[in-house]
Amino acid sequence: MSLRQPVSRVEIEDFLRRLGADFKGSGRVYLVGGASIVFEKLRQQTLDIDVVYEIAPQLLTAFISSVRDLMLELDVNVEEASPGDFIPLPAGYADRHEYIGHFGQLDIFHFDLYSVALSKTSRGREQDYQDVLALLRRQRVEWQKLKVYFQEILPQIGSKSLKQDPFQFELNFKALESKWRQAGGLS
Repeated sequence: MSLRQPVSRVEIEDFLRRLGADFKGSGRVYLVGGASIVFEKLRQQTLDIDVVYEIAPQLLTAFISSVRDLMLELDVNVEEASPGDFIPLPAGYADRHEYIGHFGQLDIFHFDLYSVALSKTSRGREQDYQDVLALLRRQRVEWQKLKVYFQEILPQIGSKSLKQDPFQFELNFKALESKWRQAGGLS
């Protein structure tokens, strides 16, 4: 858990703007999880700015140094975390990254929101369910597609890590479905 204060969209934008100004190389940065949810104004704050990045190997040290300097300067917590750390990623996920903007020479994207939603569902915390429901309500993800991607990755859950439990993942998805139905999302 972070010892720093939660961050809002304004603070995430400030971090991205300053990262783009400080880091002189090019690359891609993907907002993940709560950072995407807050950036899209689906909730007010998150504890961490979760990111995935693609930076040329010869520039990686400078990039990491820039991120660490900004973490201290802005008093924000930045975590390297991908949905792929928690679940198998559904086919075509890279084609579903959503472009946010250009900050310096960095292109900023949302990581595939379906992968984010499935990763949050796999954790099964109430805040995670609320985040996925917000994505569904705002039509940032569609229920039927989410269900297809869930069915695609379910057989892979638990095949590469003891941390993944297919039975629990299925229970969590059923709980999400029930919450979505109660919210009027399913008839």
